[in-house]
Amino acid sequence: MRFEFATAGRIIFGTGALREAGALAAALGRRALVVRGRNPERLAPLLETLRAAGVAVVTFAVAGEPTVEAATAGAALARAEGCDLVVALGGGSALDAGKAIAALTTNPGDPLDYLEVVGRGQPLVAAPLPCIAIPTTAGTGSEVTRNAVLGVPAERVKVSLRSPLMLPRVALVDPELTYDLPAAVTASTGMDALTQCLEPFVSPAATPLTDGPCREGLRRAGRSLRRACHDGSDREAREDMALASLCGGLALANARLGAVHGFAAPLGGMYAVPHGAICARLLGPVMAANIGALRERAPHSPALARYAEAAHLLTGEPGATPEQGAVWATALADELGIPRLAAYGITTSDFPAIVARASRASSMQGNPITLSDEELTAILHAAL
Repeated sequence: MRFEFATAGRIIFGTGALREAGALAAALGRRALVVRGRNPERLAPLLETLRAAGVAVVTFAVAGEPTVEAATAGAALARAEGCDLVVALGGGSALDAGKAIAALTTNPGDPLDYLEVVGRGQPLVAAPLPCIAIPTTAGTGSEVTRNAVLGVPAERVKVSLRSPLMLPRVALVDPELTYDLPAAVTASTGMDALTQCLEPFVSPAATPLTDGPCREGLRRAGRSLRRACHDGSDREAREDMALASLCGGLALANARLGAVHGFAAPLGGMYAVPHGAICARLLGPVMAANIGALRERAPHSPALARYAEAAHLLTGEPGATPEQGAVWATALADELGIPRLAAYGITTSDFPAIVARASRASSMQGNPITLSDEELTAILHAAL
C-alpha cells in the first residue's frame, strides 16, 4: 500500500470562525488581494477584521465561474498593487479564482503553460502567494483542494490549473456564512458535496485516509441536505453540510473523482450549466450505470460493496442495496427541484460531442469501471 495525503496547511472550522481571518492574514502578509463573488455585501465583516489587524486590502470581483482571462486580470492587479497574499471569500468560483490568481501572480509566462488538457500542463516554477480560502457555500470543498477549475471560452471547456503548491495556506470554514443561502443554491451545491464524497469512496484510488472523510460526509449529507434546503435556519443541518463539503474536498484532492465529474468538465464549458446542477442530475444515473456495469463485467469488484455502504449511509437503511442508493440520489434531485439537462438547451444531438469530450476528461479515469460510449450516452438520456 502506498498513498499520499496533502491538504491545506491549516483548517479552522466553526461558527464565527470568520472573526479570526484578520489575525490569520496578518501572520501571512501586509497587503491582501481579496477575491470575492457576485455579492459585495458579504465582504463587510471580512474587510473589518482584516483592517482591524492592520492588513491593507485591494478587492477583485469574480462575476461568475472563473475564466483564464479573469484569473490573469486578477494576477495583474495583485502584482500592480504589490499584494503579498490572497484572501478568497465566496463559493467555489471565487475560491478557485483566488487560488489561480495566487499561482499566476508569482509564475511567469502564459497561463496556458500550466493548464491541463488545452495547455502544456507544465508544473508551477514558483510558490504561489499565500492564500486563505473562506467558503460561503457548502459544495465544492475548494478550500482544501490543489487545483482551480477555469473556463476557456475559446475552447468551450473548463480545465484545471493544478499543483500541490496551490493548496491554501489556511482553510477557514464558518457554517454561519451559509445560513442565508437560497434553497436552490443550497440544493445544487449540496449535491456537489455529496457527489464529491461518493466518487472518491468508490474510486480505485481510494485510501484509508480518504475513506474516513467520505463516510463522514456521506452520513452528514444524507441526513441534512434535505433539511438544509427546506429550512435554511436549521443550524445543525448547515453545519453538517459545511462539514460534508470540507470532507469532499479532502477526499477528492487525495483520491479521484469519477464519471459525474468527467461529464461536468465538458458540460460546464459547452453550456451555461451550474456545476452543482450537473452533478445533481448526473449522480443517480452514473451510480446506476456503474453498478450495472460492475455487476455485469466485474462482479467481484470492491466498488460494489462500497456502493452498498454508501446506500446505507445515505438512506439510513442498514440493508440498502447499491441500486437503492442510486434511486435515492435521483429522487433527491427531483425533490429538491434540480432542473434536468434539457432545461439548459442540451439535446440528444449534442450527446456524441459531450461523450467524446467526457471520455477524455481526467476525472473519468477515476471511475470504478470503464464505461462504453453507449453507457455514457444512456446516462445523458437518463438526465435529460
